[in-house]
Amino acid sequence: MPASVPVAGQPRTIGLLGGTFNPVHEGHLSIAREALTLFGLDAVWFIPCANPPHKPAAGLASNADRLAMLRLAIAGEPRFDVDPIEFDRPGKSYTIDTVRALQKRHPDVTFVFIIGADTLPEIHAWHKPLELLEQIRIVTLSRPGHAPSAAELHLPPPWPEKLLADLRTGFPLNVASRDIRAGIAANRPVPLVPEPVRRYIEDHKLYR
Repeated sequence: MPASVPVAGQPRTIGLLGGTFNPVHEGHLSIAREALTLFGLDAVWFIPCANPPHKPAAGLASNADRLAMLRLAIAGEPRFDVDPIEFDRPGKSYTIDTVRALQKRHPDVTFVFIIGADTLPEIHAWHKPLELLEQIRIVTLSRPGHAPSAAELHLPPPWPEKLLADLRTGFPLNVASRDIRAGIAANRPVPLVPEPVRRYIEDHKLYR
C-alpha cells in the first residue's frame, strides 16, 4: 500500500491514474510525469483496474501479472506508486467506489483523478458521474489540438466549464496497449515499453 505521510505537516496532493495497464507502457508513464508538473502533484498512484466496466475482459492479463509489470515500470521513480485496491473488491471496478475507499483510508491526502482528453467526453457514461464529480477533482491532460468542447461532454452545468478549466496541454506519448499486444502476438519488436516490462512479457509468454 502506498505511503501517505505528509511532508513537514502539509497535506499531500496525489494524482490517481487508473487503467487496465495491459500492459503498462511509456505512454502511461509520460502522462504521470506530465501530470506531476502541470498540476503540481506530490505523487501519482497507478490504480490497476480489476474488472473494467467499459472494456471487454478478453485478453486481459492476470491481476498478478499486471501488478508485477506496473511495479517494474515505476521502479526508480520515487514519486510513483501502485495501489491494487480494486483487486480486493468484487464486482465491476467503478471509479467512484475506488475514490471513496481511498479518501476514507487516507483522510489526510487530497486526491485528484487524472485522465486523458479522449476520456473526458466519456465521463457522462461512467457509473454515477455526477456523484463522482462532486467527490473528486478530475484533471485532464491533452495533446496539442485535442481538447474537447463543452458540448462534447454531455454534462449539466457547471461541470463542462469546471472540467475544461482543469485541462492542461502537454506532450504525452501517443501509444495504445492494444497496439502493443497486437505487435507481440505478431512477433514484432515491442516499442515504447520499459525494458523490464518487455522482459517480463517475454519470460511469462504474455499476449501470445
